[in-house]
Amino acid sequence: MNFTPPDKSIEAVQADLVKRFTHFDNWKDRYKYLIDMGKTLPDLAEERKTESNRIHGCQSQVWLAIQEHDGRLYMQAKSDAAIVSGLIALLLKVYNGRTPQEITDAPLDFLGEIGLLQQLSPNRSTGLYHMIKRIKAEAQARQSA
Repeated sequence: MNFTPPDKSIEAVQADLVKRFTHFDNWKDRYKYLIDMGKTLPDLAEERKTESNRIHGCQSQVWLAIQEHDGRLYMQAKSDAAIVSGLIALLLKVYNGRTPQEITDAPLDFLGEIGLLQQLSPNRSTGLYHMIKRIKAEAQARQSA
């Protein structure tokens, strides 16, 4: 796992993602971009594909491994579905390498600005919600520890 802290604020990363997605005129191109983001996810070692790392509530298989290093949370994730992999990659761009406080304080408005919430199927929206819920719950648990 790469333990390099992000060089941009969460707000700057979110603004950049909004700019990138809204650059495309139609959802076919936005989905292609999302799928391409998912293809950049590094492989997740088999030993990390455990039941405790699995995100429940997703229609596809999704694993999220979170490790704390120097007060920051570093994440690796993988899915067996292309669009879900893209959603994970999107979330990791925002949350990976952040402090628990930054993660719990981060607004999610950018998902609406991208138009993603309106475009996802109900099953994918539920899966995205469960991924965000898991990341935020891990951050909150480490804040109170």
